[in-house]
Amino acid sequence: MPTGRILLYVSSLAAVGLVVRSIAIGPIPIWLAAITFTAYLAIILCGVFFLRLGMFVDTLSSGPPGARGVALTFDDGPSPKSTPKVLKLLKEANIKATFFVIGKKAEAHPEIIKDILDQGHAVAMHSYAHHRLFSLKSARYVREDLKKAIQVLTDITGERPILFRPPIGHTNPTIARIVKELGLQVIGWNVRALDGVSIANPKKVALRVKRGLKDGAVILMHDASEREDRDPASIAALPTIINVMKAKNLPGVRVDDWLVGEHIDQS
Repeated sequence: MPTGRILLYVSSLAAVGLVVRSIAIGPIPIWLAAITFTAYLAIILCGVFFLRLGMFVDTLSSGPPGARGVALTFDDGPSPKSTPKVLKLLKEANIKATFFVIGKKAEAHPEIIKDILDQGHAVAMHSYAHHRLFSLKSARYVREDLKKAIQVLTDITGERPILFRPPIGHTNPTIARIVKELGLQVIGWNVRALDGVSIANPKKVALRVKRGLKDGAVILMHDASEREDRDPASIAALPTIINVMKAKNLPGVRVDDWLVGEHIDQS
């Protein structure tokens, strides 16, 4: 069971225990109630903001035991301006990756999705509209958004997508319930490039990623900016990252390869 879920269960039981104690014996002091409520709220917010905790939904944030290679993952595409640059670099290095695409962008540029697949990469979901407040949306909104993304990618690729990364990496019990209902596998990360912000520096991005390059790493980068107003810093950093992977003899693998048991050391 994920650490985050254990923390949620333990803290929830503790909160229930305090309620029972207050009913049976008498109210606890206001200051203690305030501290307890604040602490519980902080725990819940950690579950929302930190996908890797797996508090609400089962999440693959690193390779399974024995995983070989590094999973480079790219969010927020496809972009006719920047995604081809990433594909070119990956092709030259013979590296496979996973692209978490925004449904409405895929709908506008299906030819790029086909290029991604033709070059042997995996196409995964990053929602349809990529609403930054996705985790605050109603169950109806979340369900319809994900169903629309599924349909768009199914129409383009001929296969129903299974892998899903929530917008901004935020989740909650509602998203968890709908993800399970739709049969999706949530993918997180354990190395974040922080390449998507406008002030990102390619050298710092490369250094940040280099520190986490090892077997089983899932690297979060971007092949497009959310608003198509610039190239993500990862594109300039990618040659350095690839060189380090080669120096460490780390192949670039698709996330779904690990899920089906490929690139796993069974010894």
